[in-house]
Amino acid sequence: MKKLIIGGRDAFFSWGYRHLLKPLFFLMDPEKIHDRMVRTGRLLGGFAPGRWLIKAMFYSSSPMLSQKVAGLRFDSPVGLAAGFDKNAELSAVLPFLGFGFAEYGSVTGEPCEGNAKPRLWRLKRSQGLLVYYGLKNDGAEVLAKRMGREFPRQRRWKLARHFVNGVSVAKTNCAETVDCTKGVMDYAKAYREVRPYADYITVNISCPNAFGGQPFTDRKSLDLLLKELDQLYQEGRPVFIKMSPDLQVSEIDDILEVCSKHRVDGYVCSNLTKKRENHKIVEKDFPEVGGISGKVVQHLADDLIRHVYLKTGGKKAIIGVGGIFSAEDAYEKIKNGASLVQLITGMIFQGPSLISEINLGLERLLKKDGYKHVSEAVGVNLK
Repeated sequence: MKKLIIGGRDAFFSWGYRHLLKPLFFLMDPEKIHDRMVRTGRLLGGFAPGRWLIKAMFYSSSPMLSQKVAGLRFDSPVGLAAGFDKNAELSAVLPFLGFGFAEYGSVTGEPCEGNAKPRLWRLKRSQGLLVYYGLKNDGAEVLAKRMGREFPRQRRWKLARHFVNGVSVAKTNCAETVDCTKGVMDYAKAYREVRPYADYITVNISCPNAFGGQPFTDRKSLDLLLKELDQLYQEGRPVFIKMSPDLQVSEIDDILEVCSKHRVDGYVCSNLTKKRENHKIVEKDFPEVGGISGKVVQHLADDLIRHVYLKTGGKKAIIGVGGIFSAEDAYEKIKNGASLVQLITGMIFQGPSLISEINLGLERLLKKDGYKHVSEAVGVNLK
């Protein structure tokens, strides 16, 4: 009976978002709307009635979805991807939305204003976003202080006791960090600052919008970067590598081989795509800059997940990202080898009820296939 009530609630709020709020939001500048939503989330998370209102409207959970991945407990496999909460401002409200974890950032060694505006566009017909932020964030030192203040506060609430706070680190978007050595030191500074507060750290080597491109996808430079980060590795704080969906198979295999020699616990598959020759892109006239998220990248992410799962023999944790708009989308990534999934664009197009819809839907799909726990479904498409 409880599931029916929650399902009815989700359907009501989903309809309201898609038919009333989204048409209004989509008339406005996407970055302004994003900033307003962050401010609203920060406000609601700042006091108890706001948090419990969010919980009543959007939260759901299931024991079938709670699992340990890379030594960490996740109450739900559904997380918020890096890029939405760039400055770790929403840690107070995210657990009450039904997320099991969140990834903040990407955080860079120095403060970064990002690329010039406009830098965010909607591809409505393609159900995607064109993103050209360029690693906008307040910098590692400021974010570390905020995390040190907000994460312990979050832990005081029973609902958020096991919420996992991940942090994505990258190099500052500027000409100086194009130099390999300086780029490595910038990554290391970001890593060192956030390490005391992050439950896990993702090393973002695949941002499509940084000055100088993606210099740490070749064997030599990646090896130099990971050697430096190995010295900062701390047991109990796993490290993930975030990869681009645009890599050739040989490039993916090179990255996996280098990572196998270092302290890498898993992979985030994947980031934005820069390739325009994609059959899922419906729009014909949009800026050449930036990377694309959403349904456009879904099949690319699924291909990458399958390849990484097979290449690593299922021994490394995988977080699947790209084009998750339903429980079925999330389930497909899990069956392809992802233990966890992340989203942003699906929530923007479908509304915040999507998290609960995925949690309930995954439980339904698992039972339909005869599984008692989500971990049993990981990689079944490849077995």
